[in-house]
Amino acid sequence: MAGETLKGAYKHLMTGVSYMLPFVVAGGLLIAIGFAARGIYAYDATMALDGTKMEATAWTTFWANVFTIGAKGGFGLMVAVLAGFISFSIADRPGLAPGMIGGILAGITGSGFLGGIIAGFIAGYFTQWLNGAVKLPRNLAGLKPILILPLVSSLVVGLIMFYVVGVPVAGALKALTAWLTSMQTSSALVLGLILGAMMAFDMGGPVNKAAYTFGVGLLASQVYAPMAAVMAAGMTPPLGLALATYLFKNRFTEDERKAGSAAAVLGIAFVTEGAIPFAARDPLRVIPALMTGSAVAGALSMVFGVKLHVPHGGVFVLPIPNAVDNLFPYILAILAGTLVTTAMLYLLKKPVAVEAS
Repeated sequence: MAGETLKGAYKHLMTGVSYMLPFVVAGGLLIAIGFAARGIYAYDATMALDGTKMEATAWTTFWANVFTIGAKGGFGLMVAVLAGFISFSIADRPGLAPGMIGGILAGITGSGFLGGIIAGFIAGYFTQWLNGAVKLPRNLAGLKPILILPLVSSLVVGLIMFYVVGVPVAGALKALTAWLTSMQTSSALVLGLILGAMMAFDMGGPVNKAAYTFGVGLLASQVYAPMAAVMAAGMTPPLGLALATYLFKNRFTEDERKAGSAAAVLGIAFVTEGAIPFAARDPLRVIPALMTGSAVAGALSMVFGVKLHVPHGGVFVLPIPNAVDNLFPYILAILAGTLVTTAMLYLLKKPVAVEAS
């Protein structure tokens, strides 16, 4: 019975991942294209390549719009689609609205893609239960799937996201940021390990954002080493997964192998979210593998004394003069983290029941 329940939950999760994947790929590649065309300030039409303010032009506005389509459009819908179709898989059409609303609220409350998964399952199972619990006369039965179930389920899921999921996450992040700040005066190696592991834990979620915000915040104080560790650690999850899908095809489904090329592009652009579909499909094996590789990348970056003077951009910032101190050791840290991620994926992931093409 427990095995059947787990199999059913896995099927629902895979439904959400399958529908989410095109949003991750399209959104992430548009972000990468924007960085490639306009540099690290692609998101701001009024920012020159050297970081100074300027008048927006048709050229800069076009690339800012391309970036926004990817970042706000594709990525903005990603968690909502994941949660919505998990719920849809469980409760059919009445579960879609509460699931997607719960996914949106996961972003608003800062609980990220993990919160989206929670929202999807809560919405689906609650809607399924409510469908059986509510009995209406035959002449009113048509109201249940289009009015009563979406309305009540959306309210319940929304309140849970605000009061049960969101509040603990916000409190934990505040404590985490204070702890990271206290770590600055201790071991660089330990701080690099912690920041690296945080970047891979939820890949764009609240823990990842806490590490990234910590690194960006220190740039204003002219402390540049944590930012370098954060970006290296954020690049290695999709890069390691891309390499693993190429080297160890029997450990990935056909869809995952096809997504490997997109993950490589997202990795070089420092779009850690490119790893989410893989992690959502097999979290207990993939997330520890990604965290190990990212911890290695972050620790080596700190030990090598690498400094990054800009807050984003991936490989597109490496050729910029004075953007990175100790460039070649930095590249070694990223490569080492990628290889460790790939090796850990080989060790932890089991072969899937699909022939490698």
